[in-house]
Parts: sequence; structure tokens; C-alpha cells
Amino acid sequence: MTTLIAPASFSVDPWDPSYGQAFTEDMDAQGFAETSAELNLDLEVQADRWHPVDPPDRLAAPDTLLFLDGVRRIDARIWVHGADPQPAPGIAASYAAGLVCCNGSVANGPATITGVAVERGLFTGAKDAADIESRHANYPARVAAGAGMDKLSLALQQQLGEAEVQLALLFRAAHPDANDLLVVDGPLRGRSHLDRTIGYIKTHHTAYLPAKQARTVTLLAPGQRTPAFTMGTSWRRNSWYLRLPGAASAQAPWSGVVRLECSADLPTAEVTRLAGLSARLLPPLASSAHKDPRAPQNLVPIGGLERELRRRLGDQQLLYRSLRAAASAHGA
Repeated sequence: MTTLIAPASFSVDPWDPSYGQAFTEDMDAQGFAETSAELNLDLEVQADRWHPVDPPDRLAAPDTLLFLDGVRRIDARIWVHGADPQPAPGIAASYAAGLVCCNGSVANGPATITGVAVERGLFTGAKDAADIESRHANYPARVAAGAGMDKLSLALQQQLGEAEVQLALLFRAAHPDANDLLVVDGPLRGRSHLDRTIGYIKTHHTAYLPAKQARTVTLLAPGQRTPAFTMGTSWRRNSWYLRLPGAASAQAPWSGVVRLECSADLPTAEVTRLAGLSARLLPPLASSAHKDPRAPQNLVPIGGLERELRRRLGDQQLLYRSLRAAASAHGA
């Protein structure tokens, strides 16, 4: 005989999501730490001959430069009341992915948003959670790997990553003969199968390079990059560092430095070509400090896309009130 399980009800935590979470867990600090990653520093240049690399004078630029990014927001923290006597924590979240298209041969040329996907979800470890339907938005239930905030956040990030990949695949399916380069904001993990793609990492939590090669990073002038190297942690990729113009202070050795990465399956010549393209195409798109607090690392097309995506997420307070009203109606 099949046992029917009634959909779980839910309640909304009164804690404002913009102030963090009312329930906390012990989590590892995300400091600038050393790593045990396996490195191949001889990929492009022998490790003992590392030096700053100038951008190439002549390198065929792609016709189209694409930027892929996403934003996420917790609209409310949820308690799912199901079969378990202890309510399960969850998050009602909105997230959006977007794709910006630029002319690859024109620095600071016009940028056009060519695709946007806005989605929402209830992320929880409760397997009997039901979809939330509110007046202004619906939140399909998505089961996370655990109840901790780190697990809920990871499930949300995975859904956002899938939305980003689908946007890129749809664009390239519609433009099969395009000569393009796709820049993904963030690591390439889970997206390294995309052709002609590099990951763009703005912040540094881990020191991947040994001291001698790390010194090369501090010697970079704007527009220069380090030699490419292969890095293996829980996944493998090729990577290099690049300094953007407009760094805040000459005394800050890592100011304006970003890390880029591409698939570990590419031949060395293609890795070098992608690294050279990044050094040619990205520095002119660096943001200015008076316009963006994350300058210069937050590239102008990415910053503009993020603002538009956040606007399309809708009013968070309106959605929060709708969720509370839905919870009250469901409980009644």
C-alpha cells in the first residue's frame, strides 16, 4: 500500500535576510590561505624563468566578446514543517543569469544584453517540502544536500550555474558560426566544457603560487600577465594572473590583479592564445573607482549586467511580504 505524505507547511523567519541569518553554524574562515594544489609551473615558461608577459602586439581578436554572469538573493529564510518534529531550515531565493555581447575589436564599444533568465526556488534539505505559491512569485521546492546554510547556498549556486550555462548554449546554438570569446564571471568549475571560454576571478582567497612565482604577480604592470600554469585541486584547469589599469595603490602588491582560467584539456598553444587575448581585451574594460566600489576588477560590462539583473529580481520587500502572507494562509 502506498503511503501518501501531505505537503509540508512552512513559516518565514522574521529576521531580515539583508542582515544575515538568524541561525548560524560554524564554518571555515575564507582567508587568504596557502593551498596544497598540484601545480605545473612549466606549462608556458620554465618555472625558474617566470617574468611579466606583455600583451601581444598582433593577435586576431574575436568578432564577439561575451560576458556571462549571474546574481542571487535570499528573499526570506524559511522553516519547513513536515513529517519531522523539528522544522527544517530553508531559503526562498531569487536568481538571474545574463549574457552581454560586445564587439570584440572595439574597446569600450557598446554592450548589449542578449539573454536573461530569472528564476526562483525554495532550497531546503526537507524531502517533503512543497512548492511555495505566493501572490507575486512562485518558489519551486529544490532539495539540497543538507540543512546547513552552506549546503543551501551551494544548492542555490548550482542552480544559478546551470541557468548561466543554458544561456550560453542557447546563444551559441543560435549563432553556430560565431567567432566569439566567452568570459564567465567566476571560476569555470562545472562550465569548462564550454568552447572558447575563460573564467574571470576577481577576488583571491588562496595563494596558489610558491613565493618565487608569486613575486612575478607583484611585478606586473597594468596590462601584463604571468605565464600560464596548470593547477589541480578538486579539479584541474590552466590559469594565469593579469593586472588591470586603475589600481588603487602602488603599495598594494595585488591591487587590480585578477586570475583567469581555462580548460585543462586545451593544448598549450591555445592556452597561450587565450591568455594573450585576455591581456589585450580586458584591461580597456576595467571599471573606474568613482563609478564602481569594486574597481578596477569589476569590468564595465559585468557591472552593468549585474545592475540590470538585480533590477529584474523584483522588489525584495514585496516578495518577502507575499511569502509571509502565503505562509499565514497555508497555516490557516
